[in-house]
Amino acid sequence: MTAETYESYADRVTDPRFTDWLRERSQPDWDAAVEHRFVEELGAGTLDEDAFAAYLVQDYAFVDELVGTFGHAVGQAPDMAAKRRLVEFLDTVTDEEDDYFERSFTALGVSESRWQDPEPTETTAAFVDLLGRAAREGGYAETLSVLVPAEWIYESWATAAAERHGDPDSDGPPSAGMGLPFYFGEWVDLHAVDSFVAFVDWLRRELDAVGPALSPRREARVASLFDRTVALERQFFETAYEESPAVGSEVSP
Repeated sequence: MTAETYESYADRVTDPRFTDWLRERSQPDWDAAVEHRFVEELGAGTLDEDAFAAYLVQDYAFVDELVGTFGHAVGQAPDMAAKRRLVEFLDTVTDEEDDYFERSFTALGVSESRWQDPEPTETTAAFVDLLGRAAREGGYAETLSVLVPAEWIYESWATAAAERHGDPDSDGPPSAGMGLPFYFGEWVDLHAVDSFVAFVDWLRRELDAVGPALSPRREARVASLFDRTVALERQFFETAYEESPAVGSEVSP
């Protein structure tokens, strides 16, 4: 990780973007997250189903706080067009994605009591705390600094998985041709479909617009929040294996 300021970064690159600077300084956790064993195995269809079930249970617990943070972003957004874009995404998360979770829990044999009232892992609890603090204790830039990496990491690994394993000649969803169970294939599709890719780019542009004008203190806080989010995304994938009795013993400490 580098302590380089955005101003210094902008002086040395062509067409600088604030979010590219944030991603660069979050290394090596960024690459470790988007190239994690978990998402590689998910895309290939070789991921242990117990590990995926453990992951989905924790992710579902995390979604409630994520929705709340997007709600804060709606209130902080600078104009009605931005508010509308965020509300449209919330509609997808609370409708289409929620339906996916319920169907997947059934298919994976996850009891209703397990996913409705899960015990959060340390990583999930830390993530929930981070989202809440970023939204309550900062402005639009701070809220975006956790939302952007949380969504961008998923768009990055999912589009890579779809390109690597999908059928390029198919007119279907991005994962077409993978031959995956629906709970793997649809999870890829939700984060690789054109509408989600466009939304992530829009989120980035929102942060790109406000980031360069931040004071040095807020710039440092935004960078710290972004870094912490990336690190927790990496840990979130690792924890799925630790929570699965079948594969937990295979994970390196």
